[in-house]
Amino acid sequence: MALPAPPLSDDQAAAYDRIAAALAGTGADLAGDLLGAARGDGAGVLAVMGKAGSGKTLLLAALARDLVALGVETVAAEWEGRRRRERRTLAILAPTNKAAAVLRLQGVPATTIHRILYTPIYDPQYERIAEWLAGNGSRPAVEGLGEAALDRARAFYDQIPSIPGALAAAGLRGSDFIKGWKRREEPLDIGFVDEASMLDERALADLAAIFPTLVLFGDPAQLAPVGASGAMVFDAIPAGRRLSLARIHRQAAGNPILDLAHALADPALGFEDFEDRVAAAAARDPRVVLARRVSADLMARSPVLVWRNTTRVRLIQAFRTAHGCPPDALLPGEPLICDGIELPLKHRRKRIDLEARGLIKGAQAIWLGPGRSPGFARLHVAGAEQPQVSAAAIIKIETAEGEEPFIPFAARMGAAFLHGAAVTIHKAQGSQWEEVQVFAPDLFAAAASGREEAGTPLWKRLAYVAVTRAQHRLHWVTRAMLARPTRPLGTDDLAAPAAPLALAPD
Repeated sequence: MALPAPPLSDDQAAAYDRIAAALAGTGADLAGDLLGAARGDGAGVLAVMGKAGSGKTLLLAALARDLVALGVETVAAEWEGRRRRERRTLAILAPTNKAAAVLRLQGVPATTIHRILYTPIYDPQYERIAEWLAGNGSRPAVEGLGEAALDRARAFYDQIPSIPGALAAAGLRGSDFIKGWKRREEPLDIGFVDEASMLDERALADLAAIFPTLVLFGDPAQLAPVGASGAMVFDAIPAGRRLSLARIHRQAAGNPILDLAHALADPALGFEDFEDRVAAAAARDPRVVLARRVSADLMARSPVLVWRNTTRVRLIQAFRTAHGCPPDALLPGEPLICDGIELPLKHRRKRIDLEARGLIKGAQAIWLGPGRSPGFARLHVAGAEQPQVSAAAIIKIETAEGEEPFIPFAARMGAAFLHGAAVTIHKAQGSQWEEVQVFAPDLFAAAASGREEAGTPLWKRLAYVAVTRAQHRLHWVTRAMLARPTRPLGTDDLAAPAAPLALAPD
């Protein structure tokens, strides 16, 4: 039995009403419980802004739930049914796999922005199965697929509405029914974007071209995208179309992590004062830990968050040395982070296939071992709906500033990876982990530099983003030291996917 949704606060209710009024103008009338064909040019772009704990995700989920109850269909990146003139759709998006996974864990059917920009091309006979599962066609007869297999697909889809998952339950692989991917040409309908502070102007323009009604949910206190000179996409949205959530809901539960994050808004707070607050929080609550050393055990699954690139490289080297990693190879369980796709433009389809597997820039993965074919690597992609993949990979391990990285594993072309035991705070935006280690000596260096971003001391923005990446426990590391690991690297903690999806054989 589903639990009732928590009630909206006054500021959430006001934002809900403002968005509902905009949606009513497009034919989706939540107040009147009426859904009609899309009309007009859409509601344009709206923004909902609020700091961590202000209830942005709760509001997004409430709007999505009520739109679905009204008859609006959610669009997944995996498959879309036949277009109908009266059909109304909603896509819930996040910039990264990890951010989308955080939403899905809260019951919100999210996918990545990148995956919605492309659509899969299904084999016609298997598309008939997808249409049947979605309620748009009769039960098909498919050569080579018996009635029992179709029953398994039906049972899976009724429990989890995933077309690839249902087809996998029937005994099919992704390469059987997905023949390729293409750039989206036709527009969609309504789009909700979480973690919108990570968007740049180009990404916003691409989304606005696809969605006539686009609602952004984001935190203006986070860091602006790299190269954006401190500006966020919210700044370009007219004031009348920006909605603010001011009340901090989760603070009512006495969350010390959020207390620390919101203390950073005090203009009189200095770095030493903030560290005193961290120490006081750690003394009274186990959810905050004042650590003298970085934990090598935690680095295997949640990276240390740093400001400077040189710090990142040194911590990675220390992690590998502590775990006894060979200098010319990877051990199963080592963390990686995708640094993009290294493919010539003529291999556009291969690029799309890799990105469709979740291997987009910034994606976090765990090395499982080499694939069956030369140049292929077996990886667990964190936050992906089908996390275990085999893909052509180029893995670079940086050693020291100014030195060439060594490459323990490389295909001629494919997804490029760096080591992921430590990442910059900029790259960590959009992700969350159960436990997070923040490397305080780097933030002290940022404070000592006197740098500002959009009128706020840079160290405060860095600290705010880093602290709010922790879901349950924050480790504030005060010294540049690494504790020895207490257990070897491994992969036993990585759950195998319920329905493996291989878009191409290795």
